[in-house]
Amino acid sequence: MRFLAITLITHRPDPVTGERKSTHERFREVLDDAVLAEELGFDGFGVGERHERPFISSSPPVVLSHIAALTRRIRLFTAVTTLSLLDPVRAYEDYATLDHLSGGRLELIIGKGNGTAQRELFQVTPEDQWQRNAESYEVFRTAWLQSKVTAATRFRPPLRDAEVWPRPYQRPVRVWHGSATSKESVELAARYGDPLFSANVTHPIEPYAELVRHYRERWAHHGHDPADLAVGAGTAGLYVARTSQEALRAYRPVFEANLAFWKEAGLPVVFPTLEDFAERSSALVGSPQQVIDKVHRYHERLGHSVLHVQADAGGLPRHRHRASLELFQSDVAPALRHALPDPPFPWAPAGAEAVTASRSR
Repeated sequence: MRFLAITLITHRPDPVTGERKSTHERFREVLDDAVLAEELGFDGFGVGERHERPFISSSPPVVLSHIAALTRRIRLFTAVTTLSLLDPVRAYEDYATLDHLSGGRLELIIGKGNGTAQRELFQVTPEDQWQRNAESYEVFRTAWLQSKVTAATRFRPPLRDAEVWPRPYQRPVRVWHGSATSKESVELAARYGDPLFSANVTHPIEPYAELVRHYRERWAHHGHDPADLAVGAGTAGLYVARTSQEALRAYRPVFEANLAFWKEAGLPVVFPTLEDFAERSSALVGSPQQVIDKVHRYHERLGHSVLHVQADAGGLPRHRHRASLELFQSDVAPALRHALPDPPFPWAPAGAEAVTASRSR
């Protein structure tokens, strides 16, 4: 199993202390978290894309390019690239450039995106959002594979033998499809034989497991080899401590502050207590053995080989957050790496140009 640390770069007051960092400080925190993730042995670091409050993650390729310059090994993920809002040619140019600057460490997770404000900002309607996502992905995919693109597009000017540069470092760049609540992303991933990344954050496991089951059925329907199928899954929170009592005690202020925020914002409360949250959500809050057992239970339902955890402290004191990540890597990750499979593809730059470059060093 492989492990990612991800951030959506939320920018709101600390849920426990009420302190609000400056924008500059928040970005520096993200960079520090990425360097720490590599130092501790995480396999990937992901940056989300949102274009509305309380997020400042509107430009993942810029943030990931800076992270690429600060790191050497860790793979760089988008979580997710909102293709329904973007011109796919322009997005391709940004990410192909990032692929070179990172030495072929880029992996993309794409999706239609959530949020009314960002949809209105880009003048995208709920009725056409899925169609935009699918069309943009088809152009995006063609651009990764070919130097000239012809496409009779509806949502941007049509393309005829359009040249797209630079060519990517990896041939091809791997694209995952982010899946939350709808079968559209699942179908798109299965049709093209791409891996699926289940959000697995807001609800208990059942709806996510159902979508993964559907993905496996559609994968087989489209004639792909079952051995090539890969699933990733998210988690709703992380705090690992030596004992379950210590974990719950340290995490309780974070949960209660977030619960108050959800209620004030009028958001639905799915897990009303910390004990319910730790038991029924995908959050990994407990002792190392409890976390290991929970990931195994989720693996039985999802069959995932990649897992993401939160890179942000999210209300925990920084020293406690670091201690939790360290304990996860020392006591949890090795056991899961040993017991659960890796994705069915190399965790390294792929393709002719990357291979040639590595041999010339």
